[in-house]
Amino acid sequence: MNGLRAPHLVALVAGLGFLYLPILVLVLYSFNASRLVTVWGGFSLHWYGALLRNAALIDAFWLSLRVAALSASLATLLGTLAAIALVRFGRFTGRGLLSGAVAAPLVMPEVITGLSLLLLFVGAGLERGFWTVTIAHVTLTTCFATIVVQARLVGMDRSLEEAAQDLGAPPWRVFASVTLPLILPGLAAAWLLAFTLSLDDLVIASFTTGPGATTLPMRIYSAIRLGVTPEINAASTILIALVALVLVAASLIAKRNLLPRG
Repeated sequence: MNGLRAPHLVALVAGLGFLYLPILVLVLYSFNASRLVTVWGGFSLHWYGALLRNAALIDAFWLSLRVAALSASLATLLGTLAAIALVRFGRFTGRGLLSGAVAAPLVMPEVITGLSLLLLFVGAGLERGFWTVTIAHVTLTTCFATIVVQARLVGMDRSLEEAAQDLGAPPWRVFASVTLPLILPGLAAAWLLAFTLSLDDLVIASFTTGPGATTLPMRIYSAIRLGVTPEINAASTILIALVALVLVAASLIAKRNLLPRG
């Protein structure tokens, strides 16, 4: 066993390097003073200042934030309702259909999901833009929110709910005063996960967007077709930092949620 530690360590370092070294290089060259992304010209924050003066990227960034916040909120609401139905209602007509609908986006290729939603919006006569992208992201992220909230509901001690019911509290009061505070960390983790997935999406947004509704990943992808610039590196670095902060927050909330309560 001891003889296998070194090869395993080398394989682990190689795998992590393959995944994260390009990201580290991108972040490093976002502070490059040179206009050439492959030539280091010294440390500089010039391209971050240039990014703040780029109206197209700034507009795309704020659009992505609005879409992500709204879609994450709707996905968390729908995911909570679906999780409650699957965990608390036992067997009911349509349970299998609901469970399959929740799990489908997890295994469905994003290209298929995006194309299906595009055909739906075209068939319904909806003008593609902010709302179609938001609906598409709700469709994508609701399943993830459902799984997170469902896991919290399954692991929750129901004795407090039963005690509140024994004391005469109606169902709505039990949910508002007992169930909701107990699953609140799960709701926060679900929201943060849905927010991250929406903010990072490119494929589905490219199918469902329209004029005047270009998200930041789409804007970056369009810009790099003409060549990567330090300004794009700066925008990507900010996006990476934002996603990393959200993921760390979601991880901390999830760990806190799993800690035993004294």
